Amino acid sequence: MSQIRAAITGVHGYVPDYVLTNEELATIVDTNDEWITSRTGIKTRHILKGEEQGTSIMVIEAIKGLLEKTNTRPEDVEVVICATVTGDSIFPDTANIAAYHTGLVNAFGFDLNAACSGFLYALTVGAKMVEGGTHKKVIVVGADKMSSIIDYTDRTTCVIFGDGGGAVMLEPTTEDVGIIDYQHHGDGSGEKYLYLVAGGSRKPATVDSVMAREHFVRQNGRPVFKAAVTGMSDVVMKVMARNNLDAENLNWLVPHQANVRIIQTVSKMANFPMEKVMINIQNYGNTTAGTIPLCLWDYESQLRKGDNLVLTAFGGGFTWGALYLKWAYDGE
Repeated sequence: MSQIRAAITGVHGYVPDYVLTNEELATIVDTNDEWITSRTGIKTRHILKGEEQGTSIMVIEAIKGLLEKTNTRPEDVEVVICATVTGDSIFPDTANIAAYHTGLVNAFGFDLNAACSGFLYALTVGAKMVEGGTHKKVIVVGADKMSSIIDYTDRTTCVIFGDGGGAVMLEPTTEDVGIIDYQHHGDGSGEKYLYLVAGGSRKPATVDSVMAREHFVRQNGRPVFKAAVTGMSDVVMKVMARNNLDAENLNWLVPHQANVRIIQTVSKMANFPMEKVMINIQNYGNTTAGTIPLCLWDYESQLRKGDNLVLTAFGGGFTWGALYLKWAYDGE
């Protein structure tokens, strides 16, 4: 009996219309295009504007596009997993909100929070549901409205992040494609380097916490950079070695788009050529859980059935991992 694997059978992304350029940021905070580009590789990022416009808006649009692209009836979808740190509210979960607004009447949904590694973790969870034979159509989404938790007076963070996300369809296959291997890690000692101070059960929102600007992302860049390049390169090399992959037979490395310097360093440490690394950070910035599906969406036309891809991410907390898959279809 052939082994069942979970294959990505479609991908669709969504970014808001409003584009925040480096030049516009320079009118808000003490920075300039050269400073931002040289340190991050970012030129523009998309921002979700408007009253009561939460992350679910982007999730809904990504799912709608995915259903149309894969010619999937909404009632056939069984599960929606949404990786996000910026859900519309603490509860209900964004996945169920999006399922309701896209007609997924037979699907249950839940959110998964692992910061920038969220999509990778959610993809692994969804794959196990499919491999177990209990589910045949699982949608995995990574999306974040980072502008909702960014302090636009802090140039160390506001230049980095943007809003956006993407969704993939997971379906069972017995062909030699699909999700094959993964390795994930976590280290809670990293919470002091990339975090939100207030808003959770440990420090609920108060007038004082709002006045102290404790509901915005805080980051100590140097230890985050060091942990990210070490963690991502280590898991990429381990997954590649375990599956007899090298620079010749690995078609694409798909890294979380945190910072172009991190991407370049991971590529160098893993001895992998930059021309085979997916990069779109210049257009979107760091969309947290949205970066990897947005990469797959942007590069879809270049992907061919059987291509070997290794996805890798690193997020606050710390969380990190890598996942190996064979692409299941020829991109449009």
